[in-house]
Amino acid sequence: MTKLRMSEELREGPSLKKCCTAQREKLRTTGKSEGRGKRRSQRPEGIKLLKNYQKWRIECPEISADLQPSSVLGLLQAGYHGVLRSRDPHGSKVLIYRIGQWDPSLFTAYDVFRVSLITSELIVKEIETQRNGVKAIFDLQGWRFAHAFQISPAVAKKIAAVLTDSFPLKVRGIHLINEPLFFHPVFALIKPFLTEKIKQRVYMHGNNYLQSLTEHFPISILPQEYGGEEVCIEELAKEWTDFIMASSDYLQSISLVA
Repeated sequence: MTKLRMSEELREGPSLKKCCTAQREKLRTTGKSEGRGKRRSQRPEGIKLLKNYQKWRIECPEISADLQPSSVLGLLQAGYHGVLRSRDPHGSKVLIYRIGQWDPSLFTAYDVFRVSLITSELIVKEIETQRNGVKAIFDLQGWRFAHAFQISPAVAKKIAAVLTDSFPLKVRGIHLINEPLFFHPVFALIKPFLTEKIKQRVYMHGNNYLQSLTEHFPISILPQEYGGEEVCIEELAKEWTDFIMASSDYLQSISLVA
């Protein structure tokens, strides 16, 4: 099936309509919770985000068509992704991604990004997350050339689109730790597609990140591996994997494939 034909079918499909209806309800609920005056000022922006997201899903079926957890179960079980139990002091949800748990011989960059999209679809239903957005910690220990080869300009552009204006969720901060020197060319590939606001929210902490990371996140919410007092990251990853699997029916309902 050609990409054009697939896009036409997805555009007309009931799953996409259901997904967009759900997103519209989330935006409507957020507006109600923040007051009449503010709702009126935000409504055009919310509608624009919704349209951008619908367009992005049509144009990126390799990432967004199949949101069923079974498509990325191996990544989840490897402990690639976890979510902190507590929000940061600003109310943001904090997500953790461990690149070393991604085997590029088994999963593509599209699969990896689908994990983020699945989590985003689940947490965007939370009113507090809609208000205060998300922050992400990317642990790049274990980054290899095999990972870098997966990030083409086309992939970089699709990733940047969601970070900027194609998903109704605010990105409040992106924190990179343990980044090797040969990761920088990959980031340079993505950077031109980012807005200035997002660029200013990217922090590179390097290998000696314990002190600088705790300047942004209290140790009371961080996992032990990152200088915190919370549980280990493996436990957090398992908890979130269980939550995703328990949400399979909902994720299937908003997938664009049967």
